[in-house]
Amino acid sequence: MSDTTPTPPQAGEPNGEDIVAAHEADLLSQTQAELAELKAKSAELADQFLRAKAEAENARRRAEDEISKSRKFAVESFADSLLPVADSLEAGLAIKDATPQQIREGAEATLRQLIAALERNKVIAINPAPGAKFDPHQHQAISVVPAEQEANTVVGVLQKGYLIADRVLRPALVTVTAPK
Repeated sequence: MSDTTPTPPQAGEPNGEDIVAAHEADLLSQTQAELAELKAKSAELADQFLRAKAEAENARRRAEDEISKSRKFAVESFADSLLPVADSLEAGLAIKDATPQQIREGAEATLRQLIAALERNKVIAINPAPGAKFDPHQHQAISVVPAEQEANTVVGVLQKGYLIADRVLRPALVTVTAPK
């Protein structure tokens, strides 16, 4: 018959409970170290998040300021282009004894200045030639008349239209041929 009774541990030899306790203590210290590492990582990520959020907010605020300044000063270049036109008109009005010919020449020169200023600022006239195809995006038909040209073409321009950077500022007022 064999003896199945456990032998008591010898002095200095760990028993099962001591091994389990040591293992649990080791696991606890390992878990605590991982927890401390994760807390540090979480704090670092929270700091990065707050910095990124603040940077995004600053970028948004700078963009809003830039848009506000752009709107406020957008007309500055255009106004600067028109100042010579105003100067010419004032100079023409200062001449008390101008002849009709001088007034006409001054008005023509001032009109050339105005057209140049408009073109520098991308304001282009819409002035379709007779016979040009009617374009409802750029023309507004004021009347339809019978004519000896193709239907839906411009017969005459009553008032020029204008584009600003390829966008219709004002359509040209035109008469159009009637369909046959």
